[in-house]
Amino acid sequence: MSSTDTALSRTAAIDEFDRTTSRWGQITMGSALLLSLAAPLYLVLFADLGVTSGQVWTAFLAVGAAFFVLWIIEPITYFPVLGPAGMYQAFMIGNIANKLLPSALVAQATIGAKTGTKRGEFSALMAICGAAMVHVISMLVFVGLLGTWLVSIVPVDVVDVARLYIFPSIIGAVIVQLVVSLKQPRVTVIAVVVAALVLFVLVPAVPALAKPATGIVVLLTASLAWFLRPRTKNVDTTETGSGA
Repeated sequence: MSSTDTALSRTAAIDEFDRTTSRWGQITMGSALLLSLAAPLYLVLFADLGVTSGQVWTAFLAVGAAFFVLWIIEPITYFPVLGPAGMYQAFMIGNIANKLLPSALVAQATIGAKTGTKRGEFSALMAICGAAMVHVISMLVFVGLLGTWLVSIVPVDVVDVARLYIFPSIIGAVIVQLVVSLKQPRVTVIAVVVAALVLFVLVPAVPALAKPATGIVVLLTASLAWFLRPRTKNVDTTETGSGA
């Protein structure tokens, strides 16, 4: 088989993979949404709980106001790293920022795969599979089998330290990995300055902005990075003949 045929075969296989992933990803995500809503809808519509539709909508709007920015920001920021297939997996599994995204970044850095490429997408996909397997097995062992006994022997001070510092340390590692892998010092400086100003100046001055602070930082960073980007003129190198 020639190199051209090999390239065409590889392209066809990747296209088929994308089509299959999109089809089954939509089916599984839609099914999961319906199943997750089935029990609450049954309780509201058929059980005598005294819950009115007005209360349901009020609760939905309250949650939406708190997390609406994240509903938009998270898919946009995760997509370049995870790719379409990884996005379907990640949002089905959960714990994206503190488990799946770090796993994908470590896998890409280990094999030298760039984000936004098919190689990076496939490495993220396999990393998510591995992270999910480790998570399930560890949950079965440390929660299902040893959960009550393990919690009973862990000192309270250790539990408090874990609650306070483990999650920030994981997020910090993710941020460092993103900075190293993206290699965009200008955007990194903009993000650090904007985050510092929002967290240490804007939020103390306006405490009501504490919840949407993450969204504000992301939007401001993206906007400033766009407007402050280096503008280079495109030089047309196309040669034109002097035909008759």
